[in-house]
Amino acid sequence: MAQILAIRALGWMAGEAPVWEAFLAASGADAGQVRAEAAQPHMQRAALAHVMREDDWVRACAQALGVPPEELVLAAARLEGRSGAHWT
Repeated sequence: MAQILAIRALGWMAGEAPVWEAFLAASGADAGQVRAEAAQPHMQRAALAHVMREDDWVRACAQALGVPPEELVLAAARLEGRSGAHWT
């Protein structure tokens, strides 16, 4: 589920020019590379980590995907593994 949500978040980002451009700039990837690596764990982690940078992005992405914002946060933590679970 976390992987699917991350791929859906990538799709959402691609339709949000400011978010997408910021992701490409931060990741150093181009759109083709993102498409080619969307199924890879490192790209999924990067996508959700990027969405988590701004509360407004989390809310907008969650609304567009039809999930509660907390679901994105939990998916990001799952993809990060043990280091992604922050309970404080």
